[in-house]
Amino acid sequence: MPTTTLNKPESMNTKPEIKGELTYEDKVLQKIVGLCLEDIKGLLNVDGGFFANVADKLVNTNDVTSGVDVEVGKKQVAVDLNIVAEYGIDIPNLYDQIKRKIVENVDELTGLDVIEVNVTVTDVKTHAEYERDSVSVQDKVGELSNKTKHAVGKGAQKTKSAVSTGVDKVTPDNEPSRVQ
Repeated sequence: MPTTTLNKPESMNTKPEIKGELTYEDKVLQKIVGLCLEDIKGLLNVDGGFFANVADKLVNTNDVTSGVDVEVGKKQVAVDLNIVAEYGIDIPNLYDQIKRKIVENVDELTGLDVIEVNVTVTDVKTHAEYERDSVSVQDKVGELSNKTKHAVGKGAQKTKSAVSTGVDKVTPDNEPSRVQ
């Protein structure tokens, strides 16, 4: 059985080149970096500095870009981080893990070359210290609200019981109580 090949003129086989460029906002790279660091053992926190930490203490936030600073070009990116490391961890090894994760994720997701990763260790804490310090004012207010609600409910029960007992004492036995 003979086969046939369609021969199209070359102008029909090639598509015109589509022009344009792909760029990334800094916040996109900040988020990629912040998300890729979430599961590194020994990295307790990417530290957003004093004001970001105060905001975190007031309200629970999941801002993965806090403490991540980037400089994004057309083909390259530089990353600066401030971190809190877990006490007892080999910090130079932690730094190598952070660099490796950032390079892999940024390359895979954007194709940009990471040319620099600068990490400043702002604090070291035990895991217990970190957990204790991570409780926000919002958490504390919620806990206090629950305790207050419980105490008010208990007080209301005691007041109701006292009023009921007092009414029974004041009301003559032959007249029904008006208060129930």
